[in-house]
Amino acid sequence: MFDLHTHTYFSDGVLGPAELARRCQTRGYRGLVIADHVDHSNVEEVIGRTVKFCEAVAGHYGQMAILPGCEVTHVPPPLIGEIILLARELGAAVALVHGETLVEPVAEGTNRAAIEAGCDALAHPGLIAPEDVALAAEKGVLLEISGRKGHSLTNGHVARLARRHGALLSFGSDGHTPGDYPDREMAEAVCRGAGLTAEEVEQVFRNNSSFFSASAG
Repeated sequence: MFDLHTHTYFSDGVLGPAELARRCQTRGYRGLVIADHVDHSNVEEVIGRTVKFCEAVAGHYGQMAILPGCEVTHVPPPLIGEIILLARELGAAVALVHGETLVEPVAEGTNRAAIEAGCDALAHPGLIAPEDVALAAEKGVLLEISGRKGHSLTNGHVARLARRHGALLSFGSDGHTPGDYPDREMAEAVCRGAGLTAEEVEQVFRNNSSFFSASAG
């Protein structure tokens, strides 16, 4: 179980990073990405604190590794590319972008701008356009199957278009509270609920594992 999308109280989660890590460890996780929300007002602070934590605890959670990341959130589309570059310069190993979910007023064009900028994964991309899915496939951008209430409403749409265009899918809990972090069995059930076959579900978690390993390297 590798979760590419979690939050702490560095943004709008309720857990400190140590408690988040311990809870995920006890649920059998092998890796998690701490991807708190960032924009131009807090990117230096959030990534700096996340990197500091990850470096301090490296090797202290058994077989589970933790990577510092971020979720670029509600940033105007023309500015997404520059903040992804800044986040990586600051030490983010994984750069997610908060996609055009149905349940928040995300600016139109965010999905396209995030993919064009080469984000690592587009979180909960909502009713993403077919041409954007095709571009994600071309650029190797992961499209998230979301475990979060509300954001998960369009998982089936994302899964169908990813299959059609050959885009890579990932799973992210988008966890904010103690009960938000599923074990592998529950995460697989969410993927099956999106209409994925058993083989496709396995591929999602191979994608997570491969991406995590590459990012850690």
